[in-house]
Amino acid sequence: MDNSRYEIRISGSGGQGIIIAGIILAEAAGIYDGKYVCQTQSYGPEARGGSSKAEVVVSDDPIDYPKAMKPDLLLAMTQKACDAYIFDLKPGGILMVDSTHVKQLPTTRAIALPFTQMARERTGKEMMANIIALGTLVAITGIVSLRSLEAAVMSRVPKGTEELNKKALEAGIEAAKGITDKAQEIGMEFYESIADE
Repeated sequence: MDNSRYEIRISGSGGQGIIIAGIILAEAAGIYDGKYVCQTQSYGPEARGGSSKAEVVVSDDPIDYPKAMKPDLLLAMTQKACDAYIFDLKPGGILMVDSTHVKQLPTTRAIALPFTQMARERTGKEMMANIIALGTLVAITGIVSLRSLEAAVMSRVPKGTEELNKKALEAGIEAAKGITDKAQEIGMEFYESIADE
């Protein structure tokens, strides 16, 4: 990565597992990859259906400011989140959306995958969309190793759901491999992690 600070904002609505996705990503970076990391979160007064966002700042150096000012990557799981946060995205940053819920894209430079639909089809549970999206996000950015992500997921998920979560993670990583060509066409940078893992 060009500089050592990398900012990610994960956004959507309550009940989509936005906050837990942020925590898992932060733990993968800090606990398993040994990087400096800050994770912040906020959500609306209504737990389910209200807006929700989690931010993760990852760096090789100590972090002076914990919040994402101009995210390098925005993951929007709802249209509302996409509309609200697109203007904060760094020029040339990556917009990734759940096309199950985001129908109007503000830019052609976007990675649109039906995470919720994939979760329904691959695991039988829509609530796995956040783990699928995390798998795709990490496979594309290389911000943490896929091994560290898997370890962080396994340490956080409820007992008895490990296999389901592993399946969701694999679906996300697989989806990322399928979109590398398209992303390169629109000038997005890809990291070696996809080929390496």
